[in-house]
Amino acid sequence: MSTSIFVNLPVADLDSAKAFFSKLGFTFNAQFTNDTAAALVIDDTIYFMLVTKPKFAEFITLPIAEAKEGTQALYGISRDSRAAVDDIVDKALAAGGTEPRPAQDHGFMYSRAFADLDGHIWDFFWMDMSQFPAA
Repeated sequence: MSTSIFVNLPVADLDSAKAFFSKLGFTFNAQFTNDTAAALVIDDTIYFMLVTKPKFAEFITLPIAEAKEGTQALYGISRDSRAAVDDIVDKALAAGGTEPRPAQDHGFMYSRAFADLDGHIWDFFWMDMSQFPAA
């Protein structure tokens, strides 16, 4: 069995969160989706679980951090090209997300970020691997 990753994110409104990410072209795995959580598919082994705050609270002992008030993590996800990075961030902005910082262009790497409806920051990037020395 291959290793999978499930990153759990608390959301205020599950239906709104699902609609937002659907507008970006993402799909959900029905096997891991119900009325309290939805499995956002990044690829075959990477999922982001969008979990209602009451359900999320069942798994933790500390208070739920408010993503709109502080940054706890950046969720970095690669894309195949600069254009693909721009495409997904532009879709996020059109769907109601915000852009927390300008694009970053380092020549060998290009990235843009958006904050989703709950304030979680998603950082999409492209890297030109030909610019890195062989390992």
